[in-house]
Amino acid sequence: MARAIWTGVITFGLVTVPVGLYTATQDHTVHFHQLQRGTSDRIRNRRVNERTGEEVDTGDIVKGYELDEGQYIVVEPDELDEIAPGRSQSIDITDFVDLDRIEPVYFDRTYYIAPRGKEYTKVYELLRAALAESDKAGIATLVMRNKQYLTALRAEKKVLVLQTLHWADEVRDPAEELPELPSGRAGRGKQLDMALELVEALSSDWDPSRYRDTYQEKVRELVKAKAEGEEIAVAEEPPEATNVIDLMKVLEGSLQAARTGRGGKEPAAGRKGKAAPRKAAARTSTAGTSTAGTSAKTSARKAPPKKAGAARARSGGAGGRRELQKLSKAELYRRATEQDLPGRSKMSREQLVDALAGGGRRRRKTAA
Repeated sequence: MARAIWTGVITFGLVTVPVGLYTATQDHTVHFHQLQRGTSDRIRNRRVNERTGEEVDTGDIVKGYELDEGQYIVVEPDELDEIAPGRSQSIDITDFVDLDRIEPVYFDRTYYIAPRGKEYTKVYELLRAALAESDKAGIATLVMRNKQYLTALRAEKKVLVLQTLHWADEVRDPAEELPELPSGRAGRGKQLDMALELVEALSSDWDPSRYRDTYQEKVRELVKAKAEGEEIAVAEEPPEATNVIDLMKVLEGSLQAARTGRGGKEPAAGRKGKAAPRKAAARTSTAGTSTAGTSAKTSARKAPPKKAGAARARSGGAGGRRELQKLSKAELYRRATEQDLPGRSKMSREQLVDALAGGGRRRRKTAA
């Protein structure tokens, strides 16, 4: 069972409820150690004097605020401790605001709040229900680990959620920061109507379990493949940007694909790309044992051969060419990889279409 990272009380008006704060999310990122190439020797970061190159003890390090180049105001650690707010014991709600008026860019980290004891569940549920019924968020400040946070308390099913917010001066103005933004709003027209139809056709209920971090999955597959000397999948090329001249045609094709079951594709976040494999020798490092100049090599597993008839049925002939013309460059490249067409990585979209429609196979036979 999780442990509370903060305990105290929530107050709104004269009502007080003792609560604990719990982390709501966890990191699933694959973490690596840094090693010197060819060895199993760990790389460590050290605090080094920039001028002398000598290592500096932690007790001899102070903080400096740079006024001008090379000119600093020195601040001692205990001076910061003296003005630190200290650990607060309460989350005092000062305002209730409409939840949908808080722009998403302000939200930062998410925590669960739980009552500290069964005797406090009734008051806790009263606050949760009031927030849920009113669709409002309680705004408060919280001091935790010597840092002050702006927070919003909101209601979910059976639980109160606290989200830390960015302060106003931490949020950048997009009009000032971004190089290119539309000069005006999209007017009502056929393109906008079709874009709205496409949004409606692709709409579904929110289900977070439908989406996966495919990059982290591929990192784990990469580590496993290198350990076993197997093949490594190479990522697909990104699709080309849509030409404004072809926008209507692209919208029509997208809408047609969406109406016929999204073209048989999974949601983008959960779709796994197929690509050309390349062999990798396994490299394993054991603490204290050098692996310089050595590598464990095993024979790569060969993918089962594609059936020539199926490939021809999928891409050959005039009808097949028309179907290929509708595909993105990434999809064309995936099919070219499946058929092991030579030179595919340097081909344009039209060259990929030509090769898949039959020209690529003829060129390969001639070269053979």
